[in-house]
Amino acid sequence: MIEQFAAVEIISAKRDRHELTDPQIDWVISAYTRGVVADEQMSALLMAILLNGMNSREISRWTNAMINSGERMNWSAIDRPTTDKHSTGGVGDKITLPLAPLVSACGGAVPQLSGRGLGHTGGTLDKLESIPGWQAELTNEKMLKVLQDCGAVICAAGKGLAPADKKLYALRDVTATVEAIPLIASSIMSKKIAEGTSALILDVKTGSGAFMSDPAKAGELARTMVALGIDAGVKTRALVTAMDVPLGLTAGNALEVRESVEVLAGGGPSDVVELTILLAREMIDAAGIKGKDPEVALKDGSAMDVWKRMIRAQGGNPEAKLPVAREQQHFLATTSGTMTTMDAMKVGVSAWRLGAGRSRQGESVQAGAGIELHAKPGDEITVGQLLMTLHTDEPARFERAIQALEGCVEIVKGGSVNRLPLVVERIQG
Repeated sequence: MIEQFAAVEIISAKRDRHELTDPQIDWVISAYTRGVVADEQMSALLMAILLNGMNSREISRWTNAMINSGERMNWSAIDRPTTDKHSTGGVGDKITLPLAPLVSACGGAVPQLSGRGLGHTGGTLDKLESIPGWQAELTNEKMLKVLQDCGAVICAAGKGLAPADKKLYALRDVTATVEAIPLIASSIMSKKIAEGTSALILDVKTGSGAFMSDPAKAGELARTMVALGIDAGVKTRALVTAMDVPLGLTAGNALEVRESVEVLAGGGPSDVVELTILLAREMIDAAGIKGKDPEVALKDGSAMDVWKRMIRAQGGNPEAKLPVAREQQHFLATTSGTMTTMDAMKVGVSAWRLGAGRSRQGESVQAGAGIELHAKPGDEITVGQLLMTLHTDEPARFERAIQALEGCVEIVKGGSVNRLPLVVERIQG
C-alpha cells in the first residue's frame, strides 16, 4: 500500500506552526493506529501540538479521526434516553458510583464506560472491584443487557472503542505531553462520543488536587470539550467544580464505595450529596427526561434499589462486607485553631503511597488502602485531635505516606477559610 503522506512532513508542518489539513489528520491517526507511524514520530508531533496548539477545526477533525479508528456503541434498543457524565478526576471523587443509579431511578439510562486510576486520582473501576465478585469487563451484549435491565451500567470500555486513543494516551504519559488541551479534549471526547450517549455532562475539576489546577485553564478545557460534543450532535454541558479540598471524607477504593452507599442510603457527606444531585439534575435536563427529582430518589430508596440490581447484574454482592486494610495509623493535629486549608493533592499522593493507586498501568491496587478524613476546612481543631486515619495492608508504606502529608493542612487561630465555590463555572453550548 502506498501511503498518502510521510510522517515527517506532518511533523514539520506543525513544528512550523502551520494548520494541519483534514486529510493529514485523518492519515496520521490511521497510520499510527496501524503501526505505520512510529512512536518516536508521533511523540514529535504530540510535542509540536503541545507547543503550538491546534485550532477548533483541527481539534474536531483529530477527535473524529480517533472515533473512526474503532467502533461506535449503539443504544437504540434502550427504551429511555441515554445520558452520561465524565469527570476529569480528583481526590475522593466517587460521584459516578451514586450518580449512575440515581439518574436511572429518575428515568434515564446511564452507559458509564469508566477507567482505572493512575497516580493520585482513583479510578472508578478500581473502586467497584473492591466489591466481592463485581466484574468490570463485559461484552457489548452483556453491557446492553445490564443497561436495559437496570437503567445503568458501569464497566470498562471495550478494546474496539477509540483504539487510537489507547495508543496515544500511553505515549502522552511518557513524553510529557499530557497537559496539551487539544490532546486532553480529543482523548476524552473521542471515547465519550464513540460511547453513543445522547447527552453528556462534563465535570471538569480545578484546584490543587485536579489535573487542571488553574480555573482559567479548566474553563478553557471545558469549553473545548463542550464544542466537540455539540459538533458531534451530543447535547453537552460542563461544570467546572472545586478540587482544592478532597471530595467527601474518604480517598481509597473500598472506603469510597462505603461512602457512596451511605449517600444512596440518604446520608453521606454534604459536598458529595450536593454535587451528585447537581450533576443528576443536569444529566436529566440535558436528556429531556421528565421524571422523579434526584433528591427524592435518594430519600425514597429507589436509587439504592438500582445500585443493588446493577452490582448483582455484574456478579457483585452488594450486601457483602467490603475489604478493610490490615493496618491503620492516626494523623493528629499539632496545634489548635481553625482549619483553613487541606491540600487535596497531598491527600491523594498519600493515599496512593498507601497502596490505593498505581504508578504504572497494570499494577494492582489494595482494595482497603486509603485515607479517612475526620475534619475539613472550617472546622475548629484542638491540639492532638484526630485529623485522618491512614489505611494499608503494608505498614512499611506509612512513613512515605505521612511524608506526603507534610504541610497538607493549615490550622490558624482565628483563621478564615478561603475555598473555591463548589461550582466555579457552568458552560452550556
